Amino acid sequence: MTAGMDLALALVEDDLGRDVAHAVARQLVLFLRRPGSQSQFSVPLWTARPASDPIRAAVSAVEAEPGARHSIADLADRCGLSPRHLQRRFADEVGVPPAAYVERVRVEAARRALAEGDEPVEALARRLGFGTGETLRRSFHRHLGVAPSDYRERFRAMKEYA
Repeated sequence: MTAGMDLALALVEDDLGRDVAHAVARQLVLFLRRPGSQSQFSVPLWTARPASDPIRAAVSAVEAEPGARHSIADLADRCGLSPRHLQRRFADEVGVPPAAYVERVRVEAARRALAEGDEPVEALARRLGFGTGETLRRSFHRHLGVAPSDYRERFRAMKEYA
């Protein structure tokens, strides 16, 4: 079903443009009721899609490999911009600063990994670029209001009832 929704949004984007497709996606997602305190928005839906190629390249790099090193200097080098110019343009085009975007992408990746697997929180934190389990816990709580272990337990309980 989600593949059909993705296809429909791609067709809307082809016919009416990125902004209209983004607005449609945001509207559709608002009506979904997700269990287990899941976030209502995936990363691409809670941010504006960048209009320029350099910023699109930075966003794509972060989304493709959330656990990779994504410092401002690294992203600026990848985009061919100065760090300061990247920060300004990124915030203008995406709506959040690069560091906040990287953290949110990593939290989304952690959310999926916790729901689908049994990897220990410390290992997950290292793999996804948080460094330590404590950093993951703080970020997770800031964005979702729940500890990673509690989030995982909710999904385990849901699977048992399914």
